[in-house]
Amino acid sequence: MITQNEHNETVCRSSRHTRVQHLITADESSLVDLETLLVTLPICSTGRVFIEVPDESWIGPLRAPARMTVTWLDRSRRAGAPGTARSCAPGEALTRAVTGWAGEMLCEAEAAAHTRVFLLGGYLGTADIVDELTSAYDVDAASIHTPERFGLATAR
Repeated sequence: MITQNEHNETVCRSSRHTRVQHLITADESSLVDLETLLVTLPICSTGRVFIEVPDESWIGPLRAPARMTVTWLDRSRRAGAPGTARSCAPGEALTRAVTGWAGEMLCEAEAAAHTRVFLLGGYLGTADIVDELTSAYDVDAASIHTPERFGLATAR
C-alpha cells in the first residue's frame, strides 16, 4: 500500500498527488547548503530557486528536481535601487526577484498556504524577504525556513 507521504515516479505522476510549491533563495555563501537542500526534495517538487552571485564566474551546473526553475542573479550585471547610480548590493537582486515572483504566484491566499520557503542567502536580503512575504502576502512565518544564526522569528 502506498502512503500519502511516499514519493516515487508513479505517485508523483498521479493527478491526486498533493503538491506544494517551493521558493528557495541562496547566494554565494550558501551554495553548499542549497545543493544539500535540493537533493533532499522529492522528485515531484515544483517551484523556483533564485541564486544571487557576485558575477558569472560563480554560475555553474546545479541539480534540482525537474519541475523546479533555477534562476541565477548576477549582481555585476544589475543596477542598485532605481534612480541611483549605485551597484546592486548583496541581497538586493534576491529581494527584487522574490518580490516579483510573489506578486505573480502568491496572489491567492491558498497559494501562500501551499508554499514552503527556504531562504539560504545573506541576512539583509533574507530579512527583507521575510518581511515582504509575511506582511504583503500573508505567508505564515512557520512555512519560512531561515538559517538559525539570523535569529529571525520563524518556526524550525
